[in-house]
Amino acid sequence: MARESTSVISVEEAEVPSLPDVVPGVVPEAEAVPAKGPGRAERGGGGGRLRALDGMRFLAALLVCFFHYVGHGGAPSNAFGESPRLLFPNMAQAAIYGNLGVQIFFVISGFVICMSGWGRSLGSFFRSRVSRLYPAYWVALLMLAGATAAWPVLEKRPGFGDLLVNLTMLQSPMGVPRVLGVDWTLWVEARFYLLFALFVLWKGASYRRVVQFCILWLVAGALTANLHIPLLDLLTVRNHAPFFIGGLALYLMYRFGSDLTLWSILIASYLLGQKYVIDIIWQPDAVHPYITRTPVVIMLGLTLGYVLVGLVALRKLEWANWRWLTYAGALTYPFYLIHEHLGYMAIYAFRHNLELTPREALAATVVLMLALAAAIHWLVEKPVGRRLRKGLERQVSGKILLKD
Repeated sequence: MARESTSVISVEEAEVPSLPDVVPGVVPEAEAVPAKGPGRAERGGGGGRLRALDGMRFLAALLVCFFHYVGHGGAPSNAFGESPRLLFPNMAQAAIYGNLGVQIFFVISGFVICMSGWGRSLGSFFRSRVSRLYPAYWVALLMLAGATAAWPVLEKRPGFGDLLVNLTMLQSPMGVPRVLGVDWTLWVEARFYLLFALFVLWKGASYRRVVQFCILWLVAGALTANLHIPLLDLLTVRNHAPFFIGGLALYLMYRFGSDLTLWSILIASYLLGQKYVIDIIWQPDAVHPYITRTPVVIMLGLTLGYVLVGLVALRKLEWANWRWLTYAGALTYPFYLIHEHLGYMAIYAFRHNLELTPREALAATVVLMLALAAAIHWLVEKPVGRRLRKGLERQVSGKILLKD
């Protein structure tokens, strides 16, 4: 199975009302209080944080985590010393669908990026993304590079030149090997941010502009599907665009109320998205499948993701307002970044050095990764991200491209 199909996906302290954002695993932190905007009458109420989305992001990250630890062979088998399919037969049957967490991330990202970008200038949006994504990403890269250099038991140490390119987050377009397997989703997210900034935020977000963007993007992806031109696939983010578009439509429902146009966009995004996700995940012709998936379960998982975010858009989950969901959401991005390769190394250490049972090693690894994610969030993301954003605010003053 291709590495992209087996890996997945941030959240920031925003200067405008919105919510914590995703990745893979990336989306902006803020309060879900819609700002006034032209075009359509906005729905009243809705103050307070959308903590239900925080919980969904964290759940999606856990799904991806268990997919990597239990849902396929290869590195997990080396880490445990035996195939997870044999060690956790029942769990493995469910975990093979865990990489659907990526598509759920993308739907949430469409919702939250639209929310956080509403009323922002291009410069403000750019600074929020850079200060949100890079600090934890840099730390995750350096942690893995240091761990593999000190203890090359499962993972090869990345080449120094490759590591330097990875620091830019542009390794995918450069054709340079990824150090973090999951960071392919960051490149997907980055292209969404760029398209959204150019076609929506450039002149200011509005109901009409977002609707036009959704329709044109859906059609562009469909028209390029059979052209087999890599550059067009790259520009249209074809395999993943429907999920972002679904999230954008759901945010407009949340902000303005549902209507036939938005339901049409949402349904079209789902119908196209289920085709793409089945093509990516099902893979019936795989020569050595770990465990065979079924399209029906894939569609049910995708449907559940749409329904859950849809319930937020229709304001049916406002009761899910527990404070702990905010803390869970804050851990999502750093946990997502570090859980895969560092997790394999932790499993190996717990199994072979500390001689824990497979279940104990699995549980201890998840707890350890969450603890490391909390440390990254409090010691790096919050302080460094804040300083980076303020530094960018000072530096870009007067620059034409980033001027507010």
